[in-house]
Amino acid sequence: MKLSEELIWRGFSAKTTLKDPSELDSRESKKFYWGADPSADSLTIGNLAALMMCACFVRHGYQPYLLVGGATGQIGDPKENGERELKSLEEVEFNKSQIKSQISRIINSDSAVFLDNLDWFKDIKFLPFLREVGKSFSMTQLLDRQFVQNRIGEGGSGISYAEFSYTLIQGYDFLHLYRKYGVSLELCGADQYGNCASGIHLIKRLENANADVWSTPLVIDPVSGKKFGKSEGNAVWLASAPVELPKAQKSQNSSNSSETSENSDSPESPRFSENFTPVFDFYQFWLNQPDSSVEYLLKIYTLIEKPELEALLAEHKKSPEKRLAQRALAFGATSVVHGESSAKDAEFATDFLFSKTPDFSESSLKTLKNLLGSVSWGESETLLDILVKSGLSSSKSEARKLLKSGAVSYSGEKLSDESFRPSASGVLKRGKNKFAVID
Repeated sequence: MKLSEELIWRGFSAKTTLKDPSELDSRESKKFYWGADPSADSLTIGNLAALMMCACFVRHGYQPYLLVGGATGQIGDPKENGERELKSLEEVEFNKSQIKSQISRIINSDSAVFLDNLDWFKDIKFLPFLREVGKSFSMTQLLDRQFVQNRIGEGGSGISYAEFSYTLIQGYDFLHLYRKYGVSLELCGADQYGNCASGIHLIKRLENANADVWSTPLVIDPVSGKKFGKSEGNAVWLASAPVELPKAQKSQNSSNSSETSENSDSPESPRFSENFTPVFDFYQFWLNQPDSSVEYLLKIYTLIEKPELEALLAEHKKSPEKRLAQRALAFGATSVVHGESSAKDAEFATDFLFSKTPDFSESSLKTLKNLLGSVSWGESETLLDILVKSGLSSSKSEARKLLKSGAVSYSGEKLSDESFRPSASGVLKRGKNKFAVID
């Protein structure tokens, strides 16, 4: 299958400057660039869709230039509904390091070139930028952008000069990469097409050369109907565990905490990011997708090729209750982000925890502990304490109700007595799908 054919088959095809997608198959310069701003300390599965498109280009011989926006991240890509809160320089720097690590795991290519637009913007002076870049755009062009219309129109929240200028900064990135590396193709999500068009305009006007953009549609959550991403409040993060935040970020976040600033910023009280999705939860997210969207998601988020996928879907239709397609989606997407070993552990944990006759052997518990973590049962702690400590209950009073209703078990044994204390490590379970490994 040629690149253009695979892109269309997988659904990686939205607005583009190319007259014919087949131009990608015989393009003279096989270099592209894709960028992400460090607006958080983790990417989401919305970003992952664009990265899977990038990986498709790499498999077909393209060299990736992958940019994390240390400069654009200081301004913030304009939202449709309001101004972004500026992040501290320390926070931008921290987020860059986290995001670069995630991108490098997904685009695992020896030919990849990692870039930071702060490297060239830190030396650009304001007046030369206005003379070269600012003079290349008319106000009519900029005011016609949809996000600008939304912000300054009736009922709009207005827009700062900084965010209004964002598209010029991103456009200059494309110009710089064209001049320095000969990159003439930018990949993006459909919502970034306008900003990418600014780069095409600059390359045409200042270099008298042609450049192109290829975009992919935004992935829509089939349940909520919203796009996958942090701005919609339904983010599934690529980070699998919390990371300690830098001091500047701790200070900023502490204002939302019930702790005093004296305690929250002390060395003894580190603060951790909430932008993570544990591997098991990540696997479960894909496993729980409905039949109506599983084919669509398999094409985007896994590396399964067309013949194998068609055979899989045929088997799935014969016995949909086995959820073969969802299992393949969960394993494939988890393998891409967290590695095949973690995907196997998540698969094992799922089979184990939902089995009617689970094997509570030491080796099984070790695998579960590595994946899910564990909770230690202190000498003075009761069963009620552990139910709250593990997150299986919100309070002791709720824990008592759960015990009375028969909703709690330990390694397969139903519990009703608050005085229960285990003699060995095991799995504490609430209902059908909430678990905690107990040391």
